[in-house]
Amino acid sequence: MSKTFNVAVAGATGAVGSQMLACLEERDFPVKNLKLLATARSAGQKLRFKGEEISVEELTETSFKGVDIGIFSAGGAASQKYAPSAAADGCVVVDNSAAWRMDPDVPLVVPEVNPQAMGEYTRKGIIANPNCSTIQMVVALAPIHREAGIKRIVVSTYQAVSGTGKKAIDELYNQTKAIIDSLEPEKKVYPHRIAFNCLPQIDVFLDNGYTKEEMKMVHETRKILEDDSMAITATTIRVPVFFSHSESINVETHQPISPDEVRTLLSEAPGVSVVDEPSKSQYPMPIDAAGRDETFVGRIRADESVQNGINMWVVADNIRKGAATNAVQIAEILANDYLGK
Repeated sequence: MSKTFNVAVAGATGAVGSQMLACLEERDFPVKNLKLLATARSAGQKLRFKGEEISVEELTETSFKGVDIGIFSAGGAASQKYAPSAAADGCVVVDNSAAWRMDPDVPLVVPEVNPQAMGEYTRKGIIANPNCSTIQMVVALAPIHREAGIKRIVVSTYQAVSGTGKKAIDELYNQTKAIIDSLEPEKKVYPHRIAFNCLPQIDVFLDNGYTKEEMKMVHETRKILEDDSMAITATTIRVPVFFSHSESINVETHQPISPDEVRTLLSEAPGVSVVDEPSKSQYPMPIDAAGRDETFVGRIRADESVQNGINMWVVADNIRKGAATNAVQIAEILANDYLGK
């Protein structure tokens, strides 16, 4: 398209923020001017974009004057504080935190699944990016839901440490190295050692015994798929993997659907790559999804314990499709279908 846009990235120095810059460049987003924002501590750093060095500025309530699209990955507190003032200045906010996801006046968007919800952004000037684990699940499940109707979802996630941020990436590396060197590993980010371990806790525990992360998946999936009657239960687990979340998903559908029909549906679905030849040991793995934008699906098989049941294994890069790429895709729809007209 010929029109260009003033873009700001809030939280530009973080793991997701830096990936947002990479996605904007890789996808050749029509940037006129780019503003990089972060905390006062990071102000003055220089980051590269399309061969140029850009200085990071402190994020304030006046940062978005003259900005068309603001992509936020600065945390929930910053989004709560600065997104409304950005919207008041005419900037459309694409927010990666949990701050606005369940607000009824804010669309929660995965472009391959519910792009029609984008038009609702005018209510508050904010569009929410879903949770990383929710994004890859709904990309895989939306075609099945449209075809056969999903009655119930049981999902267990195996989530990479990058979902917590750079400090967690460093902690896994340092703990692994310490153990190999026969040293006592330090733990600061997680309540227990993550190296060579699995933690069945992501975020805080709630009164119902679930974690906040697990309930995010429940509520966000219902909102995105527009079905409050859908029964969903989740268990989220942190595993010693740097990048890419994996999910074991069991669905029970209203109408019968075979594994072959699911493979065909997903092979034709946008953003999905089917890797499903178990006899050749071919199935999605985190190391193959890292750095990619597709959602990979495999181990598609009938659940023989229940009528109309399907099992599958879903893997995606949580920093890219689970955060940065999804946000940039939303910005692309804004630029092409709304702001570019």
